[in-house]
Amino acid sequence: MPTRPANTPHALREISLIRHGETAWSLSGQHTGRTDIALTNRGREQALALVPLLGEQPFDAVLSSPMSRAIETCRLAGFGDQMTEMSDLREWDYGIYEGRTTAEIRATEPDWSVWHSPIPEGENLEQVQIRANSVIERLMMMKGRLALFSHAHFLRALAGCWMGGDASLGAHLYLDTASVSVLGFDHEERAIRCWNVRCAATT
Repeated sequence: MPTRPANTPHALREISLIRHGETAWSLSGQHTGRTDIALTNRGREQALALVPLLGEQPFDAVLSSPMSRAIETCRLAGFGDQMTEMSDLREWDYGIYEGRTTAEIRATEPDWSVWHSPIPEGENLEQVQIRANSVIERLMMMKGRLALFSHAHFLRALAGCWMGGDASLGAHLYLDTASVSVLGFDHEERAIRCWNVRCAATT
């Protein structure tokens, strides 16, 4: 994975974003926010395959969503002893759309999208953006290389906030299960260093 040059003015060098491994609902396309669903057997294999992707350099801190699918991915990837839970890394709260696919939702609400549509009893884009910016503020006070184990929509929103201060930019980013992406810097500018890297054995 790319590494920030040693003469960087930033104490924070880079942030690795790791989406959890496959679950039954990620496989089916069901929105999975507050439901604490476990990894599938393939999801566990994907998490184990992260070891060579993440093991090249040590992390100074490892943070995880409190959901079991993220925690298990973190542990299987070899970072359980270093992991600290961060509640703000949880997935988007999909409210009444929890457990439903986009196709099912659009059967009654054409053109629905998590990125621009209301989410009754859940989080809207503005609320997720506030949460993502709060996470970034905390990360910017940390040093070195960080690893975040979290979820697809939230990590995409976080990346949007990182590169442009706008969570909606995450609509243009895609994340596979058990993928690794890296946020960092180009001189003083925040940048995406790489995106959606997966182990070839799990593709």
